[in-house]
Amino acid sequence: MIRLSLTTILSLFVLVSFGQIKATNDSLQVNTATIKVTLLGTGTPLPIMKRFGPSILVQAGSEYLLFDAGRGCLQRLRQLNISYDKLNAIFLTHLHSDHIVGLPDLWLTGWLTSKRATPMKLFGPTGTDEMIKNLQKAFVFDINIRIEDDKMPEEGSKFLVKEMEEGVVYEKNGVKVIAFKVDHYPIVPAFGFRVEYNGHSVILSGDTRYSENLIKFAKGTDLLIHEVVIAPDTLSKSDPKYRVWAHHTTAEQAGKIFNAVKPKLAAYSHISKLYGRNEQELLKRTKTNYSGPVIIGEDLMSFSIDDSVSVIAWQKK
Repeated sequence: MIRLSLTTILSLFVLVSFGQIKATNDSLQVNTATIKVTLLGTGTPLPIMKRFGPSILVQAGSEYLLFDAGRGCLQRLRQLNISYDKLNAIFLTHLHSDHIVGLPDLWLTGWLTSKRATPMKLFGPTGTDEMIKNLQKAFVFDINIRIEDDKMPEEGSKFLVKEMEEGVVYEKNGVKVIAFKVDHYPIVPAFGFRVEYNGHSVILSGDTRYSENLIKFAKGTDLLIHEVVIAPDTLSKSDPKYRVWAHHTTAEQAGKIFNAVKPKLAAYSHISKLYGRNEQELLKRTKTNYSGPVIIGEDLMSFSIDDSVSVIAWQKK
């Protein structure tokens, strides 16, 4: 059964101009001429079942690329019948816990269940190499026993870590990944990503305030997936949640970004709703500065990018 929230249904009416909405049972099938993007987790640090931690899968040609590894990313991949050994590389936008807390499970359980036999390529900001070395120390008992007792391939337990600078960080089989800096101060550096394949592209904002640099790198993209925060107008600097609001992009600001970039479709992920704000209000505030197509992402919603952008609703199995 296709599961669409009322908000999603209300927002889908704007999609007629750029593509066709469809549902599919085959989450693995990807036309080699397209980019397929799946929102594995669209949430925040809050541990809720509807929205798992931030994580996005991009399939382009033969490449399976994971961006961030929030809570539950392995379970979401399992729902798509995609195993750890199919992933070509992992990219981290920054090292906030909600974007990396699923990594140990993805790595160790993924290695165990898929019997991956090659190291995982991992790209991240400064500090990623130290984090991985410490994780390997923390789980050294498990790693050793899996190799000795379960006869797991040792190479599959390893990472090839590359700490990124702005620019092209990955290029293989016609797929290019470009990292660009965003403004998530005081988290420095924090990155967004542009993935290009076969003349098409998707932008993943990562966590950021309004960013002119993001707009620069996003120009001409087909799909822009952006974070967002919404809060009451009465939120004050003395409020304990003010810092959450101040470190992210408001719906009104996101609308300005979408208006500057003019993607075929804009979609929200990493959705922070403070003090009971709802998704209808989120869309309304976005529309104060943007009249183009925008949709509120949901876990396991996917997008197919070719000459148009299609939205594929998750069909529960």
